[in-house]
Amino acid sequence: MIEFKDVTKTFATKQGAVHAVQDVNLSIEDGHIYGIVGYSGAGKSTLVRMLNGLETPTSGSVDIDGVEITVLTGTKLREQRHKIGMIFQHFNLLWSRTVLQNIMFPLEIAGQSKAAAQKKAEHLADLVGLAGREQAYPSELSGGQKQRVGIARALANDPQILLSDEATSALDPQTTDEVLDLLLDINKKLNLTIVLITHEMHVIRKIADHVAVMEDGKIVEQGPVLEVFKRPKQAVTKRFVNEEVTPSLHDTTAVVEQLVAKYPKGTIVQLTFHGDQAKLPIVSEMLKQYGNLDLNIIEGNIHQTQEGAIGSLYIQITGDPADIDGALAYLQKLRVETEVLNRE
Repeated sequence: MIEFKDVTKTFATKQGAVHAVQDVNLSIEDGHIYGIVGYSGAGKSTLVRMLNGLETPTSGSVDIDGVEITVLTGTKLREQRHKIGMIFQHFNLLWSRTVLQNIMFPLEIAGQSKAAAQKKAEHLADLVGLAGREQAYPSELSGGQKQRVGIARALANDPQILLSDEATSALDPQTTDEVLDLLLDINKKLNLTIVLITHEMHVIRKIADHVAVMEDGKIVEQGPVLEVFKRPKQAVTKRFVNEEVTPSLHDTTAVVEQLVAKYPKGTIVQLTFHGDQAKLPIVSEMLKQYGNLDLNIIEGNIHQTQEGAIGSLYIQITGDPADIDGALAYLQKLRVETEVLNRE
């Protein structure tokens, strides 16, 4: 288990003290994929750099399986770092080395024989989907392939923890999904704890099972991914969730405004479905119950998390106010989250 206990990190600058991380308490269970999300400057990268001793807390402690990282130095710190692999945003490959040689590099530093290092590197190249590309140089690889090399290299010393610091930020959406699928597969095959640092909620939603949201150096919200998506509490979390669940929110707002102008007596409602609800004909059943209502679908989408589906639907209902009230009560009875955005 990884535990951050009352961790604070303050940097001294010419402009004064900068509180990069403030009073963080966080526990990450073994074998989980844990996402830490925040906008630039939130403190997430500083937090994770304290896991492998690249930064030392100003106060508080960081423990991994009962070992306090913050007090380790010299050989003991180097030994602990061998248990932690790291994937970087910009790959950090050695351009004069082949794929195989890049993967072998940390094994050579660790003192393994060339034969043993090569055998291990060949296995890792196959694991990350690079079989047949072992003799290629980084300049001959796509961005996704370069990141696969980075992942294989991070796994070379059989780490217990894999840190991913914005590892997909430089990739296109399709390649991002391929790399995330690979990380999910590695997590399952190796029972590896993965800590994801990102500003993209899509990354969290796709493979993480737990998430912590950071803002101004503090963790403002944390919990299972599906629960955070269902019921975001803080403004920054709601912003992240809206960017992922409703990427065309600005277009939706414009459509809502047009409908309100055209049908001032209509009711605009946002429905949120969770798990099996997203697969059921709930709106259709509602209309059967209240057949005198008219309904316009403004926008809808559905996304998968590791714990189940979450869907969002914007609708406009027109008709008798009593029937609208009945329809909304019917939806709430079925535990569909309803938010009335406009009612005249």
